[in-house]
Amino acid sequence: MTSNDLKTTVKRPLNGLVLAGGKSKRMGTDKGVMQWHGKEQRYRMADLLQALCNEVFISCREEQQKEIDPAYKTLADAFTNAGPLGGILSALKSHPGQAWLVTACDLPLLDLATLEYLVEHRDPRALATTFQSPFDGLPEPLITIWEPSSLPVLLEHLSAGYTCPRKALIRNNDRINMLQAPDPDKLMNANTPEDAENVKERIRQTNL
Repeated sequence: MTSNDLKTTVKRPLNGLVLAGGKSKRMGTDKGVMQWHGKEQRYRMADLLQALCNEVFISCREEQQKEIDPAYKTLADAFTNAGPLGGILSALKSHPGQAWLVTACDLPLLDLATLEYLVEHRDPRALATTFQSPFDGLPEPLITIWEPSSLPVLLEHLSAGYTCPRKALIRNNDRINMLQAPDPDKLMNANTPEDAENVKERIRQTNL
């Protein structure tokens, strides 16, 4: 199945969201602007999603919008101090009835084939279709298709004082569709300088 086929056979409109509003405290530099493949990571991720989604947005803090290339659409966080959950909720509320393919910007090894697999195995009856983390066996909330039905669940989660989207998936484990990634290494993220060095070495070995 081609990317165009996937775009036209989804059960509901599917938009794409790149989460790039974090302050990257552990990395010490903005993870969204880091370049692993000759392009800022936030733009590389948006380009990947463009192949599978109707519209693609970069989720960011309001003050970041002026920094982002106008060729890319932005979606400012409407929920402050809620981390990635705030970006996901902002997207779901901005386009009622539409599902979102959400990815973090700190996934330098993620590729189109992995995202195609996620879309191809999407279950629109679930709250979300996600991958199981190869590192701890838990759901990966930031490589996930969030269905419109997840909005009230996530709002309730936030109102209870929780801002972790992973915890929302865990608490609703019987209502999610969790997949095994075809290549688990593609799910590796880079949150720290040590992670970054590991990713650089993996990319180097791949390009040998």
